[in-house]
Amino acid sequence: MNAMTDAGIIRCALVGTPNCGKTALFNALTGSRQKVANYPGVTVERKAGVVHTPAGLCYSVIDLPGTYSLRARSPDEEITRDVVLDRLASETAPDFLICVADATNLRLALRLVLELKRVGRPMMLVLNMMDIAKRRGIEIDVQKLSAALEMPVVTAISVRKGGIDAVMAELDRFVLSAATDCAWTVPSAANLRADQRDADAIIRAVVKMPLRPDTLTSRLDAVLLHPVAGLICLFAILFVMFQAVFTWAQPLMNLIEQGFAVLGTTAHDLLPAGIVQSFITDGVIGGVGSVLVFLPQILILFLFILLLEDLGYMARAAFLMDKIMGGAGLHGRAFIPLLSSFACAIPGIMATRVIDNRKDRLTTILVAPLMTCSARIPVYTLIIAAFIPDTTVGGVLSLQGLVMFGLYAAGILSALGVSAVAKFLFWSQEMSPPFMLEMPDYKLPDPKSVLFGLFTRAKAFLYRAGTTIFAMTVLIWFLASFPSAPAGATAPAIEYSFAAMIGHAIAPVLAPIGFNWQIAIALIPGMAAREVAVAALGTVYSISGGAENQIGHMLAAQWSLATALAFLVWYIFAPQCASTLAVIKRETQSWKWMWITFGYMLGLAYLGAFATFHIARALGG
Repeated sequence: MNAMTDAGIIRCALVGTPNCGKTALFNALTGSRQKVANYPGVTVERKAGVVHTPAGLCYSVIDLPGTYSLRARSPDEEITRDVVLDRLASETAPDFLICVADATNLRLALRLVLELKRVGRPMMLVLNMMDIAKRRGIEIDVQKLSAALEMPVVTAISVRKGGIDAVMAELDRFVLSAATDCAWTVPSAANLRADQRDADAIIRAVVKMPLRPDTLTSRLDAVLLHPVAGLICLFAILFVMFQAVFTWAQPLMNLIEQGFAVLGTTAHDLLPAGIVQSFITDGVIGGVGSVLVFLPQILILFLFILLLEDLGYMARAAFLMDKIMGGAGLHGRAFIPLLSSFACAIPGIMATRVIDNRKDRLTTILVAPLMTCSARIPVYTLIIAAFIPDTTVGGVLSLQGLVMFGLYAAGILSALGVSAVAKFLFWSQEMSPPFMLEMPDYKLPDPKSVLFGLFTRAKAFLYRAGTTIFAMTVLIWFLASFPSAPAGATAPAIEYSFAAMIGHAIAPVLAPIGFNWQIAIALIPGMAAREVAVAALGTVYSISGGAENQIGHMLAAQWSLATALAFLVWYIFAPQCASTLAVIKRETQSWKWMWITFGYMLGLAYLGAFATFHIARALGG
């Protein structure tokens, strides 16, 4: 019978090994008709979409996490196993499976196919990245492979227009048979070796390798995976990335800042003096505007991360860092979650699901918030621009960029230190499993995919600015504006407000680290999101009499260099992100690890700021 269910919609699941191009195929098939959510009860992402074929058939497609086997050694792989074996009450069993394989590297993919066949569900195999395989001179007898596997086999180039036509045509031709009894059992090591021998025999029969293989990847890896040259290249890439965050974005930042300055002046001139004028100019424009100005820097950071992922360099970086991180108690696979945490600790923590060992996963979760996330960029940039001269070192390197790089380096080094302490305190008797990672091929990034990723992140940042940051800004404006100054008051009106009362109450605790009551007020709403501190400072100092576009000048006039440096150090460590703490609780299924993270980060922040403030004062700062 034709591939139609009673409801008229065919349910299929995409399965494949990591880095096989499965998600690229999913995006090409579903386009904008996809939804992203989490599976109930876990933080594993669920991506589902709809495909309409040329013949009018409708498919509901779910993109499952990558896996090498249904043995399931990590939370991601458990989801794939449970969906394929119909063990999830919240998920309807798929009518058939689409297994995706990298045409340039079929060994592990075919072993997975042989294992999936024992599940008893109808299947088809898609050989992805056929353009790369042909360019390398790899010849695959698709018909012979289909006969050997006893299932339809089609080719695809997911990142090119028209590259999935053969897949769509096969979906129209696909004949859906009833699922047979499941013969799958948890494979032993011997079973996996037997499956691999069978897969290798099929490959020998259907794949013809070139006499003179393409050596571009091997030539690049000879340098990029070299123990010394590879690390130099990695650190050079990271250094350029952090320099770019500060220097490339400056023209756009100036443009946005000027736009908000004009907007603030216009609002001030058009609105009558009073509470409404204060709310619009000081609360909305002075608060939210002071955060939105950093959008170009955040997008540049995401651009680098997206390009490195698409190029296939991330796995190489993880391999290079394995020995360094292993000495500090971190697994090599922790590198990618930690690098993701430079954008935001939340997806970085969620990405630890790819780490099989629970101890290694927990260690990575504990230190991921120490990575300098994009929410810190507004804070760092504001203070650096106000206190560090805009000069060059050696006529080439930006001094401000070097300071920014130093802050990122401090976060990385502190993460390595904390992981070493955690290993000693919690898991000194446990050994990490050996690090094994399949290297994907180098390939040019897909511009459309990169632009879509940037758009998604910009949209998320703007949504956050319009919700959490705006709400906190309004709260700060209210606390800083009421009650109003009494008649005959000589001090600024803000000194009589709720904000001043709260700030002065907290100030004695923060005085030893050089923080004033305005900083105390900024730190409280900053628990919702780190960048809210910038909006809070902008609102407080605007109401105190400063211009919203001159917040840096106000800080330079009222803070000492020692206070500014202590503030930077506080933000290297401080756990000022409630969402991150909530994800740690969900990911570990325990309040214990959330409170451990909060406690050690707060302690490090206070001690680090205390030491920095007093050392800087002793040196004349």
